[in-house]
Amino acid sequence: MNTINSKALSRIPLPELMDLKVDFAFKQMFGSEKNKQITLVFLNAILQRTGRGTIKEVEFVNQEVGGEYKDYKQSRLDIVVRTQSNELINIEIQLTDEHDMIKRTLFYWSRLYNSQLEKGKGYHTLVPTITINICNFTLFKNNTYFHSTFHLYEDFTMQRIESTDDVLEVHFIEMNKFLDLWKQNELNVLDDILIRWLLLLGMVDVRKTKVYNEIYQELEDLAMTDENLSKAFTAWEELSRSKEDILAYESRLKYILDEEGKLDDVKYKAEKKGREEGLKEGKRELVENLLSMNIEIEVIQKATGLSASQIEEIKAKLEAK
Repeated sequence: MNTINSKALSRIPLPELMDLKVDFAFKQMFGSEKNKQITLVFLNAILQRTGRGTIKEVEFVNQEVGGEYKDYKQSRLDIVVRTQSNELINIEIQLTDEHDMIKRTLFYWSRLYNSQLEKGKGYHTLVPTITINICNFTLFKNNTYFHSTFHLYEDFTMQRIESTDDVLEVHFIEMNKFLDLWKQNELNVLDDILIRWLLLLGMVDVRKTKVYNEIYQELEDLAMTDENLSKAFTAWEELSRSKEDILAYESRLKYILDEEGKLDDVKYKAEKKGREEGLKEGKRELVENLLSMNIEIEVIQKATGLSASQIEEIKAKLEAK
């Protein structure tokens, strides 16, 4: 078994390591052929909770979902793999809360599930499709645990659907809750491999310009005997040293932060207008102002809480003036 020493882990200053919760870095780390073994270990660590068999091989597949018709949104999923059992797994990392997470997840799941059915094939050929969402925000406010899983159950008996039709599985991992539990010493990093990998994801927080040195020290010790964790550190350092990848990472991070700032400004203006002129009138005028600034309708929806049809109606009246 390979080992890793403290000097090997310290070759690059910790603040220079990429935040693996930024989707670009996450994809490079867990979605590449050269890191396939890391991907396998990570997936097995997540899926072991639901009792699925060990994944021994994965194939990275086309990430485009939707777009067959003009009214469908075109989406690029973070990572999609097909297992040796032909099951499809989509892994998504979400740095910021863009709202409607449950509906978005089911939309992506349905499109991926539907993509299997080839012309002339029967429904019996459809295989289980799994979606894993790693969220850097709190999604389920009434649930204190960080890993939630969902399947199809009967409402009254709470009996899970027959295994032959058990094709839906959705995971949500909430990093905020995870780190809170870790800080409270509620997690056993020695016995649970998933804890190690989530600590790896949580170690660097680029938005808070923070590195958890305590996590580093804990993982440093574990990497002495955990070959896959050792490989992950090496891959992470290589990624964080690549000038080409650094440029792409910083560009992606800038876009994410700019979108967050834009949404925050829009929300502030909506609240201010609502207070000054009354909620209804304030929202109408705000929508007009934002439309005149060519702000996207989806962004206006999030800022005002209005539906797309309400915004389109205001837009039509504005254009008719």
